Amino acid sequence: MEALLSGLRAAGEPTRLRLLALCAHGELSVSELTQILGQSQPRVSRHLKLLVEAGLLTRFREGSLVFYRIAEGSQSAHLARTLVDLLPDSDTELTRDLARLDKIRQKRAELAENYFQENAADWNKIRALHVPEDEVEAKLKEMVGPERIPAYLDIGTGTGRLLELFAPQIDRGVGLDLSSEMLAIARTQLEKSEYRHIQIRKGDMYNMPIDDSSINLATLHLVLHYSLEPAAVISEAARTLGDKGRLVIVDFAPHQEEHLRTEHKHQRLGFSDREIEQAMEQAGLIPGATESLVGDPLTVKLWQGIRS
Repeated sequence: MEALLSGLRAAGEPTRLRLLALCAHGELSVSELTQILGQSQPRVSRHLKLLVEAGLLTRFREGSLVFYRIAEGSQSAHLARTLVDLLPDSDTELTRDLARLDKIRQKRAELAENYFQENAADWNKIRALHVPEDEVEAKLKEMVGPERIPAYLDIGTGTGRLLELFAPQIDRGVGLDLSSEMLAIARTQLEKSEYRHIQIRKGDMYNMPIDDSSINLATLHLVLHYSLEPAAVISEAARTLGDKGRLVIVDFAPHQEEHLRTEHKHQRLGFSDREIEQAMEQAGLIPGATESLVGDPLTVKLWQGIRS
C-alpha cells in the first residue's frame, strides 16, 4: 500500500506525468528532456529525482550523460505503465511533447548514421572476408532454438543487430558496449522498432553491470577477438548465467590475416576449439555443440557453453 501511495504522490503532478509518458517511449537524457519540456534543467532534474525515488523511473549513467527510462519488473513499474496507458492520446501538451521527441530521435538518427557511414568501409572490408552475415545469423538462430528466453544479454552489442534478431522471442534484453557511438546507433535502431523490452547500456565486458545468475542466454558475436584476455571475458559472461543458462560465442577460427591486427585492432587472430572449450570449463560451463561456416579466408565458428 505504501509503495502504491508513494508512486501516486510522485506522479501526481503535470510535469512528472509528462516525464513518465516520454520515458515510456525510450531512454532519454536530462538535456533531451529539458529540450522537450522547455523547462530549466534543475527543475527537470528535481522532478526526475522524485520519480526515481518512487520507483517509477530508472536512472543510469553512460559516460558523462545520465539517461532515464520507465522502470521494469516491480509493482511501482507496473503502476508507471498503468498511468501512462491511462493518459489521453488527445491531450494537446502530450502531443506536442511527442512531436518534440520525434525531432530528438531524428537528430540522434542523423548522428548515428553519420558515424556509421564514416566507418562502414572498415566493417565492409571485414565482412567481405567471411561468409554472409545472414548465414551466420541463421546458424545462430538454429543453435539457440525457438524457445522463449526470459533474459538475454548481448555483450559488445555494436549496432544492436542481435538484439533485433532475438527481440521477438525474449522477455527482456540488455545490450552492452563501451563505444558511445555504437550505443547511439543501437539505441536508434531499436527505437525505430519500438522494442521497449530491450535496454542499451555502456559497460565493460571484463566487469559488466549485470547481476549474478540473472541471464538465460548471453552472446559474444564477433567480439572476443578484440579482447586481450578472452578467458576473463568468458568467465565474466559465465558469472551472469543462471541454472541451464547458455553462452554462445561467434568468432573466427585461427587464421593468418595479420592486417586485421594492424588495421582493425584485432587482438587475436581467431580461436581454436580447444582454447574456447578450456576457457568455458574453467568458467564452470559445459562445452556444447559447435558449428563451422567456412569462408575465404575467414571461417566463422559458433561455440556453446551451458551452466550446469
